[in-house]
Amino acid sequence: MIVSTDRISAYDCILPNGIPDKGRILTGLSVFWFKKTSRIIQNHLITSDVGEYPDILHKYIEILDGRSMLVHKAKTIPVECIVRGYITGSGWLEYNKNRSICGIKLPENLRKSERLEEPIFTPTTKAEIGKHDENMSFEMMCKKIGGDLSERIKDLSISIYSYAHDYSIGRGIIIADTKFEFGLDSKSGNLMLIDEILTPDSSRFWPSADYQPGKAQDSYDKQYVRDYLNSINWDRKHPAPSLPENIVNNTAIKYKEVQRILTG
Repeated sequence: MIVSTDRISAYDCILPNGIPDKGRILTGLSVFWFKKTSRIIQNHLITSDVGEYPDILHKYIEILDGRSMLVHKAKTIPVECIVRGYITGSGWLEYNKNRSICGIKLPENLRKSERLEEPIFTPTTKAEIGKHDENMSFEMMCKKIGGDLSERIKDLSISIYSYAHDYSIGRGIIIADTKFEFGLDSKSGNLMLIDEILTPDSSRFWPSADYQPGKAQDSYDKQYVRDYLNSINWDRKHPAPSLPENIVNNTAIKYKEVQRILTG
């Protein structure tokens, strides 16, 4: 069982205060996308209907309702599978250094937030608690988990992103980039999509009506929290600072709004 709390993290630190209803929003969006993308790849979701949960959980239904998923157990593949359709965030910083991201050479003179000709797959390590994820080349990924599995995960990641991007842009939302996680079903050994999917915690959501390459974009995602933390010059070390009430409230509004736009 996966239960999503309202806690929020940034730069690999959990912040002291949470975002109201964040766990419900992330669960609702993940269930929405798991169902949408099940034709591309199977996922770990069994049900999010608490009425179908085992009897032993019924006394916790009030807590679990809306923020939990009953899932198939999986052996997690130790790679964060990131797909970028636009150049922003850490990808933009790396591009400015060497005109490439994770070893993928990109055209000269790209602007900040510009759409790439094709989505690119830029994996990172899946670090242990307390450590930072690090970029890896696709060749490094192949050495870590095997070439055939890496090729399949790369193709699936780009397919899921492309489908979600096309769906979302028709509703006024650009998915600039996102992160997927995969696992092997503990019983069948089949590859599955796991964890969360296409949420404001794992993706960058931009309103398409305001999109303008060459600058930072307004967003409906965790970047709003990161921007605040950068503005106070936090050293990104534990303990993390508390978020002011207005940042908490505005983040909650952004998360709820993108859920409404995408799912209706």
